[in-house]
Amino acid sequence: MTAAATTTIAVDDLLLEMLAVPSPTGSEWRLAGALRDRLAGAGFDAEIDPAGNVVAVWGDGPREVMLLGHLDTVPGTIPPRREAGRIFGRGSVDAKGPLAAAIAAVALQPRHGPARFTVIGCVDEEGDSRGARQVATRPSPATLIVLEPSGWDAVTVGYRGIVRAELRIEDALRHRAAPESTVADRLVALLARLQAQLEERGAASGPFHRADLRVTGLEVMGTGLRGGANSIPAAPRPRLGGPARLARRGTGRGRASGAIRHRCGSHSPGQPGGTGPHPRHPPPGRGPSTQG
Repeated sequence: MTAAATTTIAVDDLLLEMLAVPSPTGSEWRLAGALRDRLAGAGFDAEIDPAGNVVAVWGDGPREVMLLGHLDTVPGTIPPRREAGRIFGRGSVDAKGPLAAAIAAVALQPRHGPARFTVIGCVDEEGDSRGARQVATRPSPATLIVLEPSGWDAVTVGYRGIVRAELRIEDALRHRAAPESTVADRLVALLARLQAQLEERGAASGPFHRADLRVTGLEVMGTGLRGGANSIPAAPRPRLGGPARLARRGTGRGRASGAIRHRCGSHSPGQPGGTGPHPRHPPPGRGPSTQG
């Protein structure tokens, strides 16, 4: 091979091949095997890692550029088809389309140039991020591009994370005509204070950089002797790409004061536009579902 050796992969044909193999979370193995073989045949050094991710390397330069996407999709079927210049199918947007585009673009780069390109199709992105956790054990690349949909005319350089918490208040059951506040009253008041504090703290910030608290569930119950109230608020927090490693997504339960329990995890794509440094490793997370 010469230094300029490249190959051409028709991105639309590759995408249709990928869409033809259903790969809901937990059932990516068929697509992983087919894609590995397809890429090996095109000249990539392709393999499946211990988590089930497809890892394909192009080139032998000293500087690693990683393009990280995912193979799995949310459940449901959209028959793959090409219609009026568009391609439809489950995963065409999130995120087989970006992965296919990255593969086609990488194959056009010099095989023996200054960079080597690592394209990874992760498993379990829509689940517990088993594939991304495996990728996080790899040495840090010089450049990282995460292949989540962000529009064709922009590059996403940050995202808003989500901290999920379950708040619980318990106390002795009282008659509803009693003068004291109920546990539900106290929980609602607590949530209102938290929201007010976050609004005050973020008053000078734009919508991307401030934290917002949203209540996603509220439950009040009584056992006959004790009353309880649960709420599940979610507070998005911005995380910007930069030299510092972003916090990995984790799930766990802990105890805070009283009977407050918390769970942390999940993220959603953030601010498109511009260019800038990328995070050292992508925080495993769940992207938004789309028609694709």
